[in-house]
Amino acid sequence: MFNLLKEKLKKWASKIRDEVEDKVGESDKTKDKKRFGEEVKKKRAVKKDEEKFVKETEKEKSSFFLKFQKKLSEEGFENIFEQLEIILLQNNVAYEVVNSIKNSLKEKLVGENLKELKIENELENSIKEILINPYDFIKTIKNSLKESSPFVILFVGINGSGKTTSIGKVADYLLKKNFSVCLAAADTFRAASIEQLQKHADNLNVHLIKKNYGADPAAVSFDAIAYAKKHKIDVVLIDTAGRMQNKDSLMKEIEKIVRVNKPNMKLFVGESITGNDATEQARAFNEIVDFTGIILSKADVDEKGGTAISVSYVTGKPIFFLGTGQEYRDLEIFDKNKIIKKLGLQN
Repeated sequence: MFNLLKEKLKKWASKIRDEVEDKVGESDKTKDKKRFGEEVKKKRAVKKDEEKFVKETEKEKSSFFLKFQKKLSEEGFENIFEQLEIILLQNNVAYEVVNSIKNSLKEKLVGENLKELKIENELENSIKEILINPYDFIKTIKNSLKESSPFVILFVGINGSGKTTSIGKVADYLLKKNFSVCLAAADTFRAASIEQLQKHADNLNVHLIKKNYGADPAAVSFDAIAYAKKHKIDVVLIDTAGRMQNKDSLMKEIEKIVRVNKPNMKLFVGESITGNDATEQARAFNEIVDFTGIILSKADVDEKGGTAISVSYVTGKPIFFLGTGQEYRDLEIFDKNKIIKKLGLQN
């Protein structure tokens, strides 16, 4: 993940450093040239009026260059950022996020001494401000279970995003942390969705609460929570439908599940390789569900990396996990410092 964006950012930063060094160097060359020119003119006894004209011209030119080169102007910043903007957009960073990064960098860099510019550091800080580290997932569940049980997690996202597989991974993660788990097949619309979840339940040796296709998803979720209370199961993981071709119906369905069952946590699952599509999906689900956090699937094959930055910005919610493969163990806790390092912006 992020390899392509990392290489492009490195090349961009290197190019900008070279340009800054060249411009700073030009200042000294201009002054040396001026001094040399004046000595030559004196030796050749140039007429006083010609010598005065040349001196004034050189002085004005030197003053202009020094003014431009000592501090970064708005025009200079625009020229620098234009290259970065193209890199970010090509790597699935949403346009509104690019603008946010631009405004942040502009505020920090314009007017600064070119010799002291730390462009990579400021870019790192701007991205850090967007990315949100998750709070402790396990500690949150433990604290909640002290008050009441079970702890209910609702998973939302469109079909094909890796939602059901992510449920299996989270279930495995919780089992390894000594929680008891059951699953709820509340996607009663998509063909084979129940069978797919049943396979994960069988692999992990956990109970699946299910009904026939077409059943009320809120009722399936309610039955799963009742089952967990009766059998003293710690955590209920609820799968839901993700049919975006019938968006209004889907959102009403999910709203009902939330209203009836009041889950403790709502996680959006998005496919990191879909870029702006994942960003718009996250925005839509967050407006309806107000989810708690995010899981990005297929992060291991995401060479661009802008999706993580974009979904964090448009929702203001933390990324809890990255899906990094097909096995249950392939679930990585999100750490924004690791992402920054992968981008090549940290030493």
